Amino acid sequence: MTTPTGGPQLQKSLGAFHLWAIAVGLVISGEYFGWSYGWASAGTLGFLVTTVAVAAMYIAFIFSFTELTTAIPHAGGPFAYGLRAFGPLGGAVAGFATLVEFLFAPPAISLAIGAYLHVQFPGLEPKHAALGAYAVFMALNIVGVQIAASFEVVVTLLAVGELLVFMGVVLPAFRWSNFLSGGWAGQDHFSMAAVGGIFAALPFAIWFFLAIEGVAMAAEEVKEPRRTIPMAYISGILTLTVLAFGVMLFAGGSGSWAELSSLNDPLPQAMKRAVGASSGWLHMLVWLGLFGLVASFHGIIMGYARQIFALGRAGYLPAVFARLHPRFNTPHVATLAGGVVGIAAIYSDAFVSIAGQSLTASVVTLSAFGALLMYVVSMAALFRLRRSEPDLARPFRAPLYPLAPAFALVMASLALVTMAWNNRELAAIFAGLMVVLVAGSLLLRRRDAD
Repeated sequence: MTTPTGGPQLQKSLGAFHLWAIAVGLVISGEYFGWSYGWASAGTLGFLVTTVAVAAMYIAFIFSFTELTTAIPHAGGPFAYGLRAFGPLGGAVAGFATLVEFLFAPPAISLAIGAYLHVQFPGLEPKHAALGAYAVFMALNIVGVQIAASFEVVVTLLAVGELLVFMGVVLPAFRWSNFLSGGWAGQDHFSMAAVGGIFAALPFAIWFFLAIEGVAMAAEEVKEPRRTIPMAYISGILTLTVLAFGVMLFAGGSGSWAELSSLNDPLPQAMKRAVGASSGWLHMLVWLGLFGLVASFHGIIMGYARQIFALGRAGYLPAVFARLHPRFNTPHVATLAGGVVGIAAIYSDAFVSIAGQSLTASVVTLSAFGALLMYVVSMAALFRLRRSEPDLARPFRAPLYPLAPAFALVMASLALVTMAWNNRELAAIFAGLMVVLVAGSLLLRRRDAD
């Protein structure tokens, strides 16, 4: 199954610049929050080691994943690759792993939006602001993909610019001594005791890059996908790598990094230390920093809606999820369904704690579990399809094959096992959820076939 042979069709209206903005915008909120929890586990230097390894994995993965996306341009993305390579079970595992990733990331981002607004308006309840964000951006996604993508270009450019401004403003306060102090999980010198923290920080380093693969879900709506998708993926991953290391280094060197390691808004707090609470720079960061969160929030809503739509169209979810809006030709039912899940998570944050973590940290980890499982299935599908379909048209071929995809596969597998070991309770929740979703979808598909 490479492209749908029947049923509702999405419109092709996106160009290369749109796709770059989606690639960067999907992820860029990860530069604003979430990653700093990794300092609590590993310290600054330990987390730097983790981030270098994760960045290498993502670069190898994206260069390999691009081969699949251009060869099989499908709204289901990894679902379509797993289905083609491994049949219905492979498709279900890849599809629902991707869905978990994209459903659980937006609640965390929307809570961060609420936290940023709370800095500016102390009387505003963050959860209510998060609910408002869902309402606004689900509506924008439903109105049309061209409008949504154009909006994504604007907010992504603003978000990238704001991160560069942040680095420039805190530069005078940067001290290597701040970044290095206690950098190995609270100790000044490396020891084997720091290794556990380095591995425990994996999900938070992944947060720097999580969801860039969502570009694949827009493949059916891209003009000239064979040319534009590689351009967007490669430029996008390079942009994000530079920003991730820049933000981490400048925030960690601006003062005591430990003060930022459990916050949803580390960048405003880092800037506050550098320029003071009354500075106009701080207020600008809070306002423009919202654009980074909005870019990812808006882009990931686009992603989960396409994944739900594709699963519904293929019979892995009820057919109602494959409906397109009669006027806007967008997957409105899928958009709203994912929003219901996210809003429920938002209002559970105050009283749900899993394994000693806040719900925000927990959903970041669950989202990372889904992403890593999807990466493993996708790289395995790449190898399988190279053998089973050597004549498949591949407009872009993975460089350094088989080394690059093998490295991505090994790293993703190692990260998945390590995360499961360090987050046993969340791993059990993720595994149980996947079993229910995959088994239920296969039963639904079999019933409809009968």
